[in-house]
Amino acid sequence: MEGPGSHSLCSFPFSFRQPWALVGVLGGDQLSAAEDKREYHGNGTTGLAVAQRDFLTYDGTRFTVTAFSGWIKGVPHNGFKVEVSKGIILHLVDEVTSWLPGDRIVVASTDYSMHQAEEFNLLPCPECKSNQVKIEGSPLYLHIGEVIDGIDMRAEVGLLTRNILIQGEMEDSCYGQNQCQFFSFDTFGGHIKILRNFSSVHMSGVELKNMGQQILGSYPVHFHLAEDVDERGGYEHPTYLDNLAIHHCFSRCVAIHGTHGLLVKDTIGYDTLGHCFFLEDGTEQRNVFHHNLGLLTRPGTILPSDRNEAMCLAIRSHVYGNYVPVPSTDCMAVSTFWIANPNNDLIENAAAGAQDVGIWYIFHRVPTGQSEGQYPEGQAEHTPLGVFYNNRVHSNFKAGLFIGKGVKTTRASAEDPREYLTVDNARFRPHQDADPEKPRVPAVIDGLIAFKNNDHGAWARGGDIIFRNSGFSDNGIGLTLASDGTFPTDEGSSLEVTRSIFVGESSNFGSQGGQNSYWGKGANGEYRTLPRNKTFPIRGFQIYDGPVRMAKCTFKKFTPTVDRYSSAIGFFMKNSWQISPQNNVSQILMEKSVGLKVFFGISGQWFGNNDNDGDKMSIFHDLDGSVTGYPDTFIGRADNYLLRHPGCLTVPSWNGVMCTGKFAQLYIQARRPENLTLSIARAAYHSHPLRLQGVNRGAPYQQYQPVVMLEQAYIIQWDGRAPEDIILYPINFNRGDWLHVALCYPRETVFQVVADIYQRRTGTVHSVKHYLAAPSLTSTLNSTGKRLFYFDRASGYLFVHLQAHEARKGHSYCSQQGCERIKIMAHMYPGDSWSCDPNPFPQRPATAQRPVSQCPAGPCRACGAPQLAITSTPSVKYIRIQIQSLSRTDIQNNLTSAFIKINDTVFLFNSRGIFFMVLDACSGAVVSRRHFDTVTGENAASAITDYVQTFIKERSLVLVCSRDIADVAGSSEMSVFTRLGSAKPIVFYKEGSFAMLGYKGQAKPSWIKVLNHAGYQKAASLQHYVPLKLKEYKCPANADESLKFAFSQNHSEHISAEPTAPQD
Repeated sequence: MEGPGSHSLCSFPFSFRQPWALVGVLGGDQLSAAEDKREYHGNGTTGLAVAQRDFLTYDGTRFTVTAFSGWIKGVPHNGFKVEVSKGIILHLVDEVTSWLPGDRIVVASTDYSMHQAEEFNLLPCPECKSNQVKIEGSPLYLHIGEVIDGIDMRAEVGLLTRNILIQGEMEDSCYGQNQCQFFSFDTFGGHIKILRNFSSVHMSGVELKNMGQQILGSYPVHFHLAEDVDERGGYEHPTYLDNLAIHHCFSRCVAIHGTHGLLVKDTIGYDTLGHCFFLEDGTEQRNVFHHNLGLLTRPGTILPSDRNEAMCLAIRSHVYGNYVPVPSTDCMAVSTFWIANPNNDLIENAAAGAQDVGIWYIFHRVPTGQSEGQYPEGQAEHTPLGVFYNNRVHSNFKAGLFIGKGVKTTRASAEDPREYLTVDNARFRPHQDADPEKPRVPAVIDGLIAFKNNDHGAWARGGDIIFRNSGFSDNGIGLTLASDGTFPTDEGSSLEVTRSIFVGESSNFGSQGGQNSYWGKGANGEYRTLPRNKTFPIRGFQIYDGPVRMAKCTFKKFTPTVDRYSSAIGFFMKNSWQISPQNNVSQILMEKSVGLKVFFGISGQWFGNNDNDGDKMSIFHDLDGSVTGYPDTFIGRADNYLLRHPGCLTVPSWNGVMCTGKFAQLYIQARRPENLTLSIARAAYHSHPLRLQGVNRGAPYQQYQPVVMLEQAYIIQWDGRAPEDIILYPINFNRGDWLHVALCYPRETVFQVVADIYQRRTGTVHSVKHYLAAPSLTSTLNSTGKRLFYFDRASGYLFVHLQAHEARKGHSYCSQQGCERIKIMAHMYPGDSWSCDPNPFPQRPATAQRPVSQCPAGPCRACGAPQLAITSTPSVKYIRIQIQSLSRTDIQNNLTSAFIKINDTVFLFNSRGIFFMVLDACSGAVVSRRHFDTVTGENAASAITDYVQTFIKERSLVLVCSRDIADVAGSSEMSVFTRLGSAKPIVFYKEGSFAMLGYKGQAKPSWIKVLNHAGYQKAASLQHYVPLKLKEYKCPANADESLKFAFSQNHSEHISAEPTAPQD
């Protein structure tokens, strides 16, 4: 048990099978160890040897480590136990002096599984401040309490105890007709129903437990057809629910049915069945959800959208005939906030864990239930969005935020056997006054924080929709924006994300358990929880169809591993839909931690054959070169020769190609037959055709939507005889843009070719003009005024010149006059050959557009999100601190510089010793720097003490870094660090490393951190986002101007070369 130069681990001599236990400290002396042993007498049973020792962390937490060993009936029993000795103190954002010992709280999960939410009782805590509480016991899981990588991941904490308790009387287990095949516990609780024409309803400070039933209409709190309950309904004091705790309930939390103008505020919905905060019929408007918390939202049985897979398959009493529901599309949509009409306000809410979705905006095409007939068809989908501001969504299995889809508004029938209110398709297209003839009104999602959602942080379909000031971290996919249909079903809406931050794998590593399914190595080599699957390809921003725009966004920590791809920008997988070349990005900041900026997928797991139409056509436009390095560049898939020219650059790691040029879409409709595969090639690359399956299998017509380079010649063939009717639409063409198109037909075909303009909304056609047969190919291709076609019977090709003659505006696919098109009606004879040569156009080499490589983009000082951090307290400014110390071992391994990094400014330290940097806590400005030489400096400990006590002012952030600490004279215990927030004196380890983020002042902020590592440990390293000008700092009144100036200075250095501080 002893070796040369080692510390003694055992002070007791012991014999065979003798139980022995020890708790010690590596590097400590014998006095720091606790040790115990028991005698072994041969009967197979001994007492337990128990060694126990108390410890105090630098942040003030006291804990006990116990080791035990013994024999029971010949079986050894041994192990270790770590327990918090006197409770854990939680630092909260809000003042909680009304929370009392004995009250019960819930702490939300900050990982992928909602089941990591934990309940605790509060303990007496005379030492607690007004924003602190002490909990009994120890958490099983990690709960984050800070801003990580620029995203606010602080766990929500909810008080479950209230002065007034209303609870249902429960049996020990499920009974009767209460869906006992799905629930082992009694689900028949109490309920409160509020009907219209009441005098006054104001509920505040009420705890509701064991309420609700798995029966339609029986909920903990249910406003039933109460109509207007605010001033509009004649209530001088508008109706509200305030400060309720609804927990361990059996059907929803708050159900709002046919009721408008209700305020729901500061209310908790925890551990409930079915949609929690619930709007029922699609008519409910002007309700306000403010600062509510919903978590652990479990499936229920009442509606198809409440049900999980087993419930969906088993409950079939309301389907037609023998129809078997499809769980993934008909059901499995249970949500914490189920918002059935967009005209409601969501402000500062948290959806902290649902079986499916956190916040779901769902659309009723017509009002349902008892509200049938209250608005015309389609009104909800066209209604502008209410206020959406500063909401949080995390720990949800499907998505944090979902905008799109609807419910089935017809009863089950032979025509559609699905159950009434099954999840169905719908798209959100907000217009002024809900009138599609009036201008669009963009729906603004402002200040969304979405993290640790297994599938999506957010998904939105429709338009116009704008996400801004939002943060996405550790989601399977951060954000997908899907268009309002596609041509020809809409006039061209847009979606946008701006001023936002995307993080792939943050420093929130998570913890195993609580139904977290996947645990594996992250990009940095450390183990962490993972979304969806160990191999799932993580994407920050996913492009689906478009047009979508992304501007002023920052990406961090997207790096592939041996198990999975991880890219900042990716594409919808197995995509059979169109993709618009109008998709564009600008002012994007890719931090150095991004290992893969763009990825187009590759054949294999998750991507399938990567051969669907949308997969092949994936494209976006880098307007300023902030992603590619080259401005005005289009990025497409590497094997798409419709886009290529000799000036393009291939990027193998992206499976992509960067090209300059002008691009648009050729929309092709085909009838009779509708099931052909189209082959399209650019004449210059005719040996590299693209084969498109089309997207409307089984529909009256087929549609194909290739992206094309303008002012080029294209060849179209089919895998069978050509369709009898073909319509060519120039999509996203500006006036004067053109293509030459050759289509393969049987040699004896007779044509009628017509040009017209189609108005989609009215279905009318105008400006009809007939094409004339041209005498030669040259006259057709060169015709700019006449409308001519040429059919070459020798080759079997029909040639047309396709040109846009009308002006297009904004994001519309077509001109203001309507959609220009060419209709080709072909009369073909049976048995006529339809085989054509690959290229009927005159042989010309591909002409290079402007080469990509000649115009590299310069540094972009304005790129990236303007905010350093996206938080739930947007008025609070932060600075980003990174401290990297070095031990003797690090230096021997050729690491040279310790450093402190403040935002984007780096201060390097190349001398041995300890370094201090002092910042003003109100402005963030650096006010002092000092180096203490621990090698040659005399009495460095005394000098440090004098500096901290005398020279560092109150209200200071103190950053401490070390490089190759030697013996610090007079430093047996340095109690001066307790003035900076350490709970105990510091004893430096020789050849170790030390890092501290401290504060000098009357307050002791929760962000104080201390790392004191021995030489054999990894070097001390801290990264933290520190809030400035907190109330507890007691900053002077003029701090606002100082803060504004400091931040303008920091931002000006956003991506400039990192300046090095002079040594001092």
